Amino acid sequence: MDSLLILMSSLYADEAWAPEGARVCDLRHLESTCCYCESEAEKEIAEVFGKLPLKVVHWIDGGDFHYLSDIWMRSLQEKARLVLFDNHPDDQEPAFGADILSCGSWVAHSRRCNPLLVPESDNIYLSIDLDYLSPDYARTNWNQGTATLQDLLHQIDGSIHGKNLLGVDICGGITASQGGTAEDFSINRRTRDTLLEYFKAI
Repeated sequence: MDSLLILMSSLYADEAWAPEGARVCDLRHLESTCCYCESEAEKEIAEVFGKLPLKVVHWIDGGDFHYLSDIWMRSLQEKARLVLFDNHPDDQEPAFGADILSCGSWVAHSRRCNPLLVPESDNIYLSIDLDYLSPDYARTNWNQGTATLQDLLHQIDGSIHGKNLLGVDICGGITASQGGTAEDFSINRRTRDTLLEYFKAI
């Protein structure tokens, strides 16, 4: 699968990482997008995403922007099941109002509002937050799980084997302004490179 890099913050610049030849979508000019997304910004993002391919790996910046998965899944043309690897369920009641997308409530919003998102399907939309991994394999600005990178790859294999993978997004990391260090960036680059090669082969 090809890659599409979505810039919402300084994350990838701080890490000095980008997939070679990947298309870049720079949305850093938008306001009111960190952790939650106000309606005007959401409308603009939806318009941009509607013109971009779904069946690629979307690198969607840090975990503060995981709600972008909800907007990507609006491009589904057939029923699909969300497979989520995240240290948090992201299905809380909205903290900023029912109509405001946020990084903590986007799953609940997607299940409620997207009629093509169903509990069972051989069509898969895959969403990964690097905070699912232990700090040995990723450094993020959220509390993290205990999975190794090999655990994650094995679980992805089991989830998509024999299925139709419609799209992928990957978020997570830490910026310099959030306290990220050279060691953090190095660890994240290695993990991103491994995931990049894994999905290139699909």
